[in-house]
Amino acid sequence: MKISEFIVVEGKDDTVAVKRAVEADTIETNGSALSSETLQRIAHAQKKRGVIVFTDPDYPGRRIRAIIEEHVPAVKHAFLAKEKTIAKNGKGLGIEHACDDDIREALSKVYTPLEKEQAVEITMEDLIVARLVAHPQSKQRRTQIGNELQIGYTNGKQLEKRLHMFGISKSQFIEAVHAINQEELS
Repeated sequence: MKISEFIVVEGKDDTVAVKRAVEADTIETNGSALSSETLQRIAHAQKKRGVIVFTDPDYPGRRIRAIIEEHVPAVKHAFLAKEKTIAKNGKGLGIEHACDDDIREALSKVYTPLEKEQAVEITMEDLIVARLVAHPQSKQRRTQIGNELQIGYTNGKQLEKRLHMFGISKSQFIEAVHAINQEELS
């Protein structure tokens, strides 16, 4: 599998894992303190071939994603579920611990934020009815829907924004909620 866009990862170990799974060029952020030079390199890469942000599913990874999104708004995003990035010994979390198949799957399901405004299909009321906010199991269900839709985990306030940002339709949302409900029943 060859990826034409540059893939932004956090460090050298992530680069090794990505290059083991796919043929691609990477840009390493070397942590969450992104330098202006790194941001300029990402912006230049976006203009030349495009960029996919592929960071760890933890707070520093989300912070890097947010900083890049702010400075280079049209980048694409790939997400891996937290449980797919846990080290074999259980002491560590990151893209570098993911298996090749999971990396390829995440990179094949890339999301691009919408540039133009569109009507909001999924409301906060929909999230409440789906038990994704204001419910004892909300956090677990948000993790599940993030995995199901391949948009990563978010807190309650950010879920509505991320669904809108990635253009998730009401029917996709309903299908994902249905899958979660079926999983709970089995």
